Amino acid sequence: MRTSPGRLLIVDDNELNRDMLARRLERKGYVVEVAESAHELPERVKQACVDIVLLDIEMPNISGIEALKTLRESYSPIELPVIMVTAKTQSEDIVRALDLGANDYLTKPVDFPVALARISTQLSHKRAQEALRESEERYALAAQGANDGVWDWNLLTNQMYFSPRWKSMLGYQENEIGDKLEEWLDRVHDSDRQRVKNELAAHREGLTSHFESEHRVLSRDGTFRWMLSRGLAVRDASGNATRMAGSQTDITEGKVTDPLTGLPNRLLFIDRLGRLIKHAKRRKDHLFAVLFLDLDGFKMINDSLGHLVGDQLLLAASERLEKCLRLTDTVARLGDTFTMARLGGDEFTVLLDDLKDPNDARLAADRLMKVLAPPFILSGKEVFTSASIGIALSNSAYESPDDMLRDADTAMYRAKSLGKARYEVFDADMRASLVARLQIETDLRHGLERGEFLNFYQPIVALDSGRIVGFEALLRWQHPTRGLMGPDEFIFVAEETGLIRELGWWNLREACRQLSEWKSHSDHFLNFTMNVNLSAKQFLQPNLVEEIKGLMHDLAFSPESLKLEITESTVMIDPVATAKMLQQIKALGILLAIDDFGTGYSSLSYLHRFPLDTLKIDRSFISGSGEGGEGMEIAQTIMPMAKNLRLDVIAEGVETFEQVALLKKLNCKYAQGYYFSKPLAAEEVGLLLAGTPVW
Repeated sequence: MRTSPGRLLIVDDNELNRDMLARRLERKGYVVEVAESAHELPERVKQACVDIVLLDIEMPNISGIEALKTLRESYSPIELPVIMVTAKTQSEDIVRALDLGANDYLTKPVDFPVALARISTQLSHKRAQEALRESEERYALAAQGANDGVWDWNLLTNQMYFSPRWKSMLGYQENEIGDKLEEWLDRVHDSDRQRVKNELAAHREGLTSHFESEHRVLSRDGTFRWMLSRGLAVRDASGNATRMAGSQTDITEGKVTDPLTGLPNRLLFIDRLGRLIKHAKRRKDHLFAVLFLDLDGFKMINDSLGHLVGDQLLLAASERLEKCLRLTDTVARLGDTFTMARLGGDEFTVLLDDLKDPNDARLAADRLMKVLAPPFILSGKEVFTSASIGIALSNSAYESPDDMLRDADTAMYRAKSLGKARYEVFDADMRASLVARLQIETDLRHGLERGEFLNFYQPIVALDSGRIVGFEALLRWQHPTRGLMGPDEFIFVAEETGLIRELGWWNLREACRQLSEWKSHSDHFLNFTMNVNLSAKQFLQPNLVEEIKGLMHDLAFSPESLKLEITESTVMIDPVATAKMLQQIKALGILLAIDDFGTGYSSLSYLHRFPLDTLKIDRSFISGSGEGGEGMEIAQTIMPMAKNLRLDVIAEGVETFEQVALLKKLNCKYAQGYYFSKPLAAEEVGLLLAGTPVW
């Protein structure tokens, strides 16, 4: 805004009058232009950027009244104030001039203080109006730039103004929404309406500094959009609110979109699923399904490679999953083509609508699993993952989306517990299984506190001599009501809850303590080794080597008597980091074995990098195989490779004499399994060795 008093134009045919008035006004800081007639007056006003005109009424040729008419054709009284100058006897002319749009008048002879006051008043009013207009234009431009709608509520008349943009946000034309508050509130979602009313009332009553509310509003197409409404009240001298105005911003995208993957989030998925459930109740033949996906081993990847790689995996996996879905699969984001949502972490859901057959959901699940099978290259590393998928098919019993999502989640847990990388369809028995699983988790925590766990020991036999050379320590749970439980019944729960770390360390400490005790009482055990499984979560601990070193020191245990078994899938998460960790463990003198070899990833090219001593062939390649069986063919492939790498081989799951004979023919060095002995309690091991068994 300009700081000078303003630019004036004095129009008077009397030279003495105009010059005298001009000089006195210039002394007050005004910039003054003079004209002796009204000829080309509009052009003079425009060229000189005049703020106000002092116009004499009585002039030859063109009178002041005629000049005023001409000015008002181009300029309003606000845009260009005009003060008429007249003799005291010309009252009729003054009235006519005011009717034609004059702002004020002065009488001759001009009383200068009065003239100064009236000029100042008109200029102040003009600038106030200009400032208001600029403010309104600025706000309008800001609202347009922000793509916001504007609302204005007159609390005295209870009338509402909704801007065209406010209406178009909801899909309406200018004339399709009225001027009542109900036009807004009646469109607010039932679950949000009372809260919005309370928030408006709180600001009206002065309990909040401003009004701000996030809520859903029904749009013309029948969908709800998330809106952020903000507003501020105008109050009178008594503090009573007389008006409230504000803006409306569409926040649907940010409210219902997962920020990492850009997929719909849980909020939108639940909304869409709820609509389908209601729709299906009206159409009994309508079939749809929910698929609940969880990435297998994601937490291990996140812990070992870091959250950045974890996020990259989530993004890459979501892109693969999206691409493989049929274009006709249902839409989970309203108005778009997405069928998937990310609920959080590594959990995804897919909504399949208008299915022709329940088997369509199984086919979709199968496609989703296959598309995840190839490795992901993330930050220069090769990363593998798979998905466990639960399927819940629609039925008339479902009342809420949470119920259906819960059942799909339950089916996913069943798939995970049955070995991962598979799908399961929900049935009623699964809910009972889930309750049982939750009970196991609770009992696990109490079992650790009460010392209910113990180790059983399965002999490892040298096939050339038939004698025992060591044991594998296998964890068991002496449950107070369910009796002795094997690891298959509780280990998967321990892994999911993180309790596997505490169980793993107990298993390792107890196995080392037990072998030390045996060696102190009998020479039978002097050259035996103890094999102990190291869980993936233990292996990923940054202080693993220091913990093991401390354990060896506390028990005065010889490291050469310990052989740690690590699964193939664990070492393949990050082969470079694994090699470094294994070197540190090996430096302690501890032996190392790869467990379940052949069931994981294609790791043959990495084996030479690891300081291993032993490969353990998974029982699936041994147990039940006969002459020429496929399992033995795989074992036959592994043997020469292990020999070239100077690695011993232990075959697991040996049950028959025929298998022993085949393994000897393949020059397999060690074996374990029920053919030799079942896993034994600590007190049973002494009885076994007392008989000096030879197989």
